[in-house]
Amino acid sequence: MMNFDRKLRTRSRLLLALPAAALALSLAACGGASRPSETQVADGLTKYFEEAGQGDIFTADAASCFAGYLVDSDLSNETLNYLANGEDKQANQDDYDLLQTVLKDNMEECLGTGE
Repeated sequence: MMNFDRKLRTRSRLLLALPAAALALSLAACGGASRPSETQVADGLTKYFEEAGQGDIFTADAASCFAGYLVDSDLSNETLNYLANGEDKQANQDDYDLLQTVLKDNMEECLGTGE
């Protein structure tokens, strides 16, 4: 003889677990991007400047130098991910201002030029 009560309890537990699992997955997917590495940001900067035709001025060494300062700064993960993707975008005005400051403050060291 089959135990119908046991099947109902198993099905109920499964149905209760599905929304919790879906919530956990959705939070992981949209809970904010993680902070990219210096290498990822450097690669994105290199890509951006190569596509802009300035790869000979903005070398991989310069990109790596700037990336270290950018990742160590208070820039948001969102803005750093834009940079890592080779995009000239910032999450907000504060990030835009900070990005400009970091680039300007480290230009001589990273590009080997004076201001």
